[in-house]
Amino acid sequence: MRGALQLVLAAEAAFMSPEVLSALILFVLVSALTPGPNNLMLLASGVNFGFRRTVPHMIGTIVGFMALLFALGFGIGTLVERFPAIYIVLKVIGGSYLLYLAWKIAGSRAIHEAETGRGPLSFGQATLFQLINPKSWVVGLAAIAAFTDPDAYLLTAGAVIGAFFCASTPAIVLWTGFGSALKDWLAHPVRLKWFNIAMSLALVASLWPMLR
Repeated sequence: MRGALQLVLAAEAAFMSPEVLSALILFVLVSALTPGPNNLMLLASGVNFGFRRTVPHMIGTIVGFMALLFALGFGIGTLVERFPAIYIVLKVIGGSYLLYLAWKIAGSRAIHEAETGRGPLSFGQATLFQLINPKSWVVGLAAIAAFTDPDAYLLTAGAVIGAFFCASTPAIVLWTGFGSALKDWLAHPVRLKWFNIAMSLALVASLWPMLR
């Protein structure tokens, strides 16, 4: 991971001014580390199902987000800018699905899948979720628009995508690991009940800036 980060930074530095590079790094770190639908869902999954069983969810999130960034950088972003109604439809679908997930999280009352009748998101579910995750679209479109250079588009777009990969991967591990670390303390049914309710409310709140 460290070697990949060094390569990305070297590529960015070759085509970006220090000011733009600093802004990109800050943007990527803030986007990756702050609470949002992905991080809150991974935190809740780490608590309810543990780190190991959340690994497919983690990998699916990374793969899906990278695929979305690639698509936005190389075609879909222009289509969305030309036809804003596409994004409105995606926000409605994504927001509705996130509300459904929030309801499921709020209803969890036991840590073990056998007791809840539910399991963590699969690789496929987490991957496809990125296609309707409003934050993923907002962040991806903003980054591609702000930090790519038309005179070196392929290289700068690739560097932006690489920067997100290098920041998002440890952030995903961090949020899931934090949830897993809380698992034993939250094994108490009452604590878990209120944690899951708090996570569901936070997930709904995270939608507000993107759905206005």
